[in-house]
Amino acid sequence: MLFAGVTLVILFYLVSLSIRIGRQSTGDEAQKADVIIVMGAAEYSGKPSPVLRARLDHALELWKEQMAPLVMTTGGPGGDPIFTEAAVGRSYLMDRGVPPTAIITESEGETTMYSISAAAEIMTRMNLRTCILVSDGYHIFRAKRMMQYEGIRVYGSPRQASHQSGKREWGLYFRQAVGYALWKVGITV
Repeated sequence: MLFAGVTLVILFYLVSLSIRIGRQSTGDEAQKADVIIVMGAAEYSGKPSPVLRARLDHALELWKEQMAPLVMTTGGPGGDPIFTEAAVGRSYLMDRGVPPTAIITESEGETTMYSISAAAEIMTRMNLRTCILVSDGYHIFRAKRMMQYEGIRVYGSPRQASHQSGKREWGLYFRQAVGYALWKVGITV
């Protein structure tokens, strides 16, 4: 009976957290900041995946709107022996007119937590205190909370959403809720 009660409480917490993640996923909080941080995603032999490209395009628009003078690309090699997600993002932005001096790279992170921690460390060293965090909507809540934990003021700005079925979308929210809950208790995923 106790096990069933605990399970029910955990399930209720994860469902309510999924609802909060869903709400955060569509809200654009972008405002003037020190840097725009683009969360990494897959790259294919030096070319950004459609997901990474959409994130970079959104960051590029924010940069053109002068929301921040700097853009930080994140993400490690992800199994690629030659390219990192961050370096691919940097090249993509440079090809579209962002000067190299306006781009910072965090090319070691292989997980959200690792990339966030490294990005926060870079920001601290550079005396940057605020950021616009660009990722997929379902990812913003968890990444934003991790960055806030590092002492950074964060404004979430999800990329243009791809249309997904409600079931798939809620599955993504629930997965992020589980990841966030595990992070809160000290388990890295």
